[in-house]
Amino acid sequence: MVTREEILVLGLSAGVVGSLVGGLMLGIGLGLVVNGAHAGWVLVLPAGPVAGLLGYVLARKLAAKL
Repeated sequence: MVTREEILVLGLSAGVVGSLVGGLMLGIGLGLVVNGAHAGWVLVLPAGPVAGLLGYVLARKLAAKL
């Protein structure tokens, strides 16, 4: 059985990991775009979905305990 503590830790870790990864991708990508390297869009555009995907993977890992 999944406890409330595990659900809380899942939410916190998904938020922190998603913010860090998505923010880094966004920051580096926008830095490249501003400096004229249009390849930075490859990092900017998937930043949000990648951040959400990490939370999904963590949730699947917790659901496997059921």
